[in-house]
Order: sequence, then structure tokens, then C-alpha cells
Amino acid sequence: MHSLIAQIQPADCAAGDRARAYLDTLTKPPGSLGMLEQLAIQLSEISGELAPSITPPAVIVFAADHGVAAEGVSAFPQAVTAQMVANFANGGAAINVFARQINAHLEVVDVGVVSDVEAPGVVVDKIRRASGNIAIENAMLPEQAEAAIEVGINAVARAQKAGCRSVIVGEMGIANTTASSAMLAAFTGTPVAQVVGAGTGLDSQQQTHKVDVIQRALAARVYQADEPLSVLAALGGLEIAAMAGAYLAAAAYRLPAVVDGFIATVAALTACRLCPAVRGYLVFGHRSEEPGHGVALGALEATPLLALGMRLGEGSGAALAFPLLQAATAMMAEMATFTSAGIADKAP
Repeated sequence: MHSLIAQIQPADCAAGDRARAYLDTLTKPPGSLGMLEQLAIQLSEISGELAPSITPPAVIVFAADHGVAAEGVSAFPQAVTAQMVANFANGGAAINVFARQINAHLEVVDVGVVSDVEAPGVVVDKIRRASGNIAIENAMLPEQAEAAIEVGINAVARAQKAGCRSVIVGEMGIANTTASSAMLAAFTGTPVAQVVGAGTGLDSQQQTHKVDVIQRALAARVYQADEPLSVLAALGGLEIAAMAGAYLAAAAYRLPAVVDGFIATVAALTACRLCPAVRGYLVFGHRSEEPGHGVALGALEATPLLALGMRLGEGSGAALAFPLLQAATAMMAEMATFTSAGIADKAP
């Protein structure tokens, strides 16, 4: 991990300036394409190119179980993690549908599912079988957190070798909103009640219980808020660590990484705490319905492209946002300039 972090360069501001100047020569009023123009500038900063190639995208879904599921913090039983991994492998989940729509290269990685998932095409890179129950013990050892980060780094390395030009990272793990909420509260000092939502469908009484479990975990675990690895090891999840590794690797390879919802954004925050230069490589796909997502986005000074009222995970919102990245690069590659179109760009 440390050698990879040393490779990460800040995004190329000079390339962004060139893109900004070029945008103002295109046949439209300056700034009239709004956030799409900002997106085009960012993609130039990431790649160093005026109209970078971002296809095909890689969709990588990391799956792991969480010991804290034993505290009754989720509306679904733990067995659903493995069942959903099989569903991903068989092409039947929402992320499969949306990945096909954008012609993505999809990979599912088991980084810590409790059971052995017997499904074709799942990459088994298991660090341990589920994280520890954070209400009574650390989620993992620091070296396990580093190993899980390496799983994410290796997955992006495979995607890059396969010719992928951008990365969408998703997750599956029953109770992972609990781990993410705990990490976010630790990183930002935000009261737990402000970062906890319904997850996959809790009522208000169950949400109150979830807040209580997270508060107990924060009180019982020992970590340093300014040391991301210690927060990850004490409170996190194996798939959250792998996602953080994927964002680090995307930055090292200068690939845009489209960030999904709440859990993905907490993983992105972790990556940025490990290496602040990662921030320039992150495109935020959508705003989740989870209340903690706004807190996480605020910590990263991020404005998402979409707000569709979603709270599924899997990378689904990021995959839906991807066509906007395609539009931004197509605009740079294909739009006429005032000069080439013979159109006057200023009133006489």
C-alpha cells in the first residue's frame, strides 16, 4: 500500500485549465452546460488529456460479512450477503443490469463473506470470515485492514490490465451501514444519531437500537481519529477497506473513480485520509437517501451528479451516473468550435 501511495500524483491542474479554455471555444454560451463542464474539466485533470477515453468502465463489487450483524442492526439476515454474491455471479442483481447497460467489465470479489460462496466467476480473496462484532471487539487486526486494502488495489490492477479506463466500486455486506456510520462518526466527530439511517429498511425503534450499538462500539473501541488505519481496524469492514484500496489504485493509475452512495463515500473518505491527492480522482455519482451520506459528502466537499432517492448500494447509483461522464468526454471530442462552425461568438 505504501509504495502505491507514493506513486499517486495530484490531478493535473494545467490540463484542467486547458480544458476550461477549450470549453469556452465550443458553440454554446460560456458555462451553459453547468456541472457537465466541471466534469469535463475534472476528467481532463485526471487523465492529462482534453478528451480522455473512459470506456470500458470496470465495476468491482466487494463483498464481506460483519460481526455486528449479531446485534440485530439490519433488516436482513447475514445469510443474504452470500446469497446476493451468488445473485451477482448469476447476473440477476440491479448492478448487473446497470453494468450491462454501460458495457462494463464486472468483477465480484469475496473479501470476507462468512461462508464459502459457490458461484462461477467470483474472485475469492478472503482475508477472514467476517469482521469482528464492533460492539464487543475490534473489526479486524491492523494487518488485516492493510491486507483488505491490498485486495482492492489488486482488483483495480486487474481491471487496468484488462483495458478498463474508469472504475466504479460497489459493495455487499449485511450490516455495513452500521460499520460505515461508526467510521464516519469517528472521522468527523458527528453525533451518531445524525449519521444513522434506515439502511435496508429499519423502523424508527430499530434505528434507535442501531444508534445505541454504534455508540457502544465508539465508546469501547480504541482508535485515533486522525489515523485512518486505526479507525478502519477498530470499526470498519473488510469490503470498506477493499473499496478504499480501489480508490487509491484508481488514483495511482490516473483512472476516474465514480463513487457510489453512503458506504462507498465513507470508503472514499478513508482513502482521502490515507492520501489527500486521491480526492482529485473521485467523481461522486449520486446522493443516497442515507442521512450519513450528506455528512460524508460534506467532509469531502463533494457535489454528486444525481439525486434519485436511492439507497441500494452495489455501485448502482455510480453506474447510473456513468453516462454523464461519457457525455462530458463526447462533448469535448465532438462539439464544433465557433471558428470551425463559422458562428460569431461575440456581439459586434
